[in-house]
Amino acid sequence: MKLFLVISLIIYTVATLFIFLYTFIQVHLLYGYLQRKKWQQQRIKTSEENGTGNLPFVTIQLPMFNEPFVCKRLIDTVCNFNYPLTNFEVQILDDSTDETIGIINDCVAYWQQRGIAITVVRRPVRTGFKAGALKYGLTLIKGDFVAVFDADFIPAKDFLLQTMPHFTNANIGMVQTRWGHINRDYSVLTKCQSFWLENHFKIEQSGRNSIGAFFNFNGTAGVWRKQAILDAGNWQEDTLTEDLDLSYRSQLKGWQFLYLEDVVAPAELPPTLNAFKSQQFRWVKGGAEVAKKMIPTILKSQQSAKVKWHAVSHLLNSGVYLMLAISAIGSLPLLWIKQVVPTLSGVLNLGLIFNLNFIVLSITYYVANKDYFTTKTFGLLRFIGWQQMYLSMSMAMSFHNSRAVLLGYFGKRTAFVRTPKFNVENMGSLSLKRFEKNSMLSIVLNICLFVLFATAFTYGIVLQNFGFILFHSSIAFGLLLLIYMQLTDVMHIKSAANTN
Repeated sequence: MKLFLVISLIIYTVATLFIFLYTFIQVHLLYGYLQRKKWQQQRIKTSEENGTGNLPFVTIQLPMFNEPFVCKRLIDTVCNFNYPLTNFEVQILDDSTDETIGIINDCVAYWQQRGIAITVVRRPVRTGFKAGALKYGLTLIKGDFVAVFDADFIPAKDFLLQTMPHFTNANIGMVQTRWGHINRDYSVLTKCQSFWLENHFKIEQSGRNSIGAFFNFNGTAGVWRKQAILDAGNWQEDTLTEDLDLSYRSQLKGWQFLYLEDVVAPAELPPTLNAFKSQQFRWVKGGAEVAKKMIPTILKSQQSAKVKWHAVSHLLNSGVYLMLAISAIGSLPLLWIKQVVPTLSGVLNLGLIFNLNFIVLSITYYVANKDYFTTKTFGLLRFIGWQQMYLSMSMAMSFHNSRAVLLGYFGKRTAFVRTPKFNVENMGSLSLKRFEKNSMLSIVLNICLFVLFATAFTYGIVLQNFGFILFHSSIAFGLLLLIYMQLTDVMHIKSAANTN
């Protein structure tokens, strides 16, 4: 029993230190974000000097696969861009197999009659998923620049006018804009997602760009220089996050990236937990795959120590979920360490490291989300509540995401599963059979985990081992949130289906 507890202690300590390093990186990125004003002023000055007098030709690529609820909205949006008609074309990369095909055909015919250079590209063989579609389409484009939008985005009319002037700097290979959220207040789930994404797109992306570290194209709402794609070896399909992969290969080739926090491209957040988990699985597994693929190359490169440090930590971000799950499971036996090995009872204070991480992350997330919460009544109290809900849900999701991390590290190939897009309210058309089967199994597993950590929380109080109280209660609360969201999704979709 003593040996088992010592092993648990070692595992828990290693995992917790990894999480602490992640928190330390967040602090440095927060510093970079807070220093961004000086950097942004120079960027804005350069942009104004460049002006918009000589706008280059741009191809707007719209990769789509079975997205009938949102495809027309995006096509209409980009065809209405405030940009010279002779200076852009729209290329729809359609791999659909459902009614999306007909909707796209109608849209293309409509806009062609109105003078828009718009075509639909359907590959003879659908290989490589999104990466394959983008690579295939790249061979057909006119000009030297490519803007990419996923189907659930609604970019502003002046998107190209805001981004293209920056490419007068011949070293710029990619310009990324910030995602907005059209359905932030739709549900608890969408609010939690926006809470995290605001931190990513403000603190992390702005922070990395302002301190001169590598950052990534987010797969959509950005513009590429064609040569930057080709120099890096083009789009590749050996990972689930082709955007992250290409970003690092391109920057290692010497191309510079620019992040525009003030240019916002609104998009839909996944409104169901199943859709969110599908998206998380792809992002987390893809991140692990890119880490395995690119970290050795990064370490061997001639980049500075700072760039290498941030690049490696960025690519290992998905590993935080694995470390969270390991530390959660590893902490359970430690509840009894005071009774079994009294001399090691002091290690219970290690649980306080979680409290420190919680405080530091609360600061970074407040900075990222303050514009939203300061407009609300009792804004600070609302922030504290949503911060707890988000962190609890993230810890609960760590068990699901850990599987994705391990599959990525061990090279297990899985299919590219697109995140379903619903146009926010159109959820009644989903296929219920597969959704309910997967959800019910997941609900049962989450209930078991909830009972486990709720029991651990109770035992901590009974045994007066208070070091893990906040940790275990947060995990239990997060699991309860997931169960609630899953049951709500099932009932909502059943109700919508019965009324159709």
